[in-house]
Amino acid sequence: MVITADLVKKLRDATGAGMMDCKKALTEANGDFAEAEKILKKMGLAAVAKRQDRATDNGRVFVSIAKDKAVMISLTCETDFVATNKEFIALGEKICAVALEKGYTTINDELNALVTDLISIIKENMSLASLTVYDIASDEYAASYTHGEGSLAVLVKLKANDPALFENAEVKEFANDLALHVAAFTPMYLSRDKVDEKYIADQVEIFAAQAAKLDKPEKVVEGIVKGKLAKHLSEICFLDQSFVKDDSVTVAQKTQALSKALGGTIEVVDYAYLKAGWAACAV
Repeated sequence: MVITADLVKKLRDATGAGMMDCKKALTEANGDFAEAEKILKKMGLAAVAKRQDRATDNGRVFVSIAKDKAVMISLTCETDFVATNKEFIALGEKICAVALEKGYTTINDELNALVTDLISIIKENMSLASLTVYDIASDEYAASYTHGEGSLAVLVKLKANDPALFENAEVKEFANDLALHVAAFTPMYLSRDKVDEKYIADQVEIFAAQAAKLDKPEKVVEGIVKGKLAKHLSEICFLDQSFVKDDSVTVAQKTQALSKALGGTIEVVDYAYLKAGWAACAV
C-alpha cells in the first residue's frame, strides 16, 4: 500500500508523533491506521523507558480548586523550554482535573500514564513529583495564586461563622490578597502556636549567645532575648507578618478588622505553597 502524505499527516494529528515516526509506523502496519497507532504507542513506551534516568530539574506547579477540595501538584521536566510548552501546561491542568473529579489523593497509575503519554510525544523525561489534596469544609473558602510561569503556587483557606460571607466581594479579594502575601513572604508557620518547640529553643539559644556578648545584667539579657524572639516570630508567622497591601497592620489585625466591618467572624486557618522542582508542599 502507498503511504500518502495525507495519511501520515492524519496519524501525526491524531497522535502528536513525529512525521518520520508516523511514516515508519504506517509502513510497518501496511497502511492500517489503527495498527500504526499501536506501533507508535509501543515505540513511545520504549523511548520513555530509555529516558527514565534523565534528570528532571525544571517544571512548573499547578493548583486547582473545586467546591469541596483543592489540589496542588508539581510536574517536572528536563528543560525550561518544555516547562512553558502548551501541551505540558495542559497535562498539569488535566492531572489536577482528573484528581479532583475522581477523588484521588495520591499519585497512581492512571495519573502516571498521562505523563508517560506526553513523554512519548515530546520525547523528554517528565515526572509527577507530588500531589497534595486539601479538603474544603462547608464553612471554608479557598483562594489560590500562581506566580509567573508556574514557578510558585499558593493556596489559602479561610473559615467563617457564616458561609454567606464568602459571597462578599471584599472577602474574596482579601482571600486573593492573602495568597499573594504568601507568595511574596513565604511564611514558615501559620501562627506562633504552630511553631515547632525545638525551633524556638534553638532560636532562644542563638539569641542568648548574641545577647551575652553585650555584657548586660541578666534581666536585661532576658528582655533582649524575648524581644529578638518576638521579632523573629513576627517575621516567620503568617498571621503576625505585616499585611502585603498595608504594612501598618498584621495579617491577623486585617482579618479582625474585616470581620468586624462585615459583622461576622473570619479566620485564616491554613495555607500551603509549592515551588517548581519541589516534591512536597510547605505549610
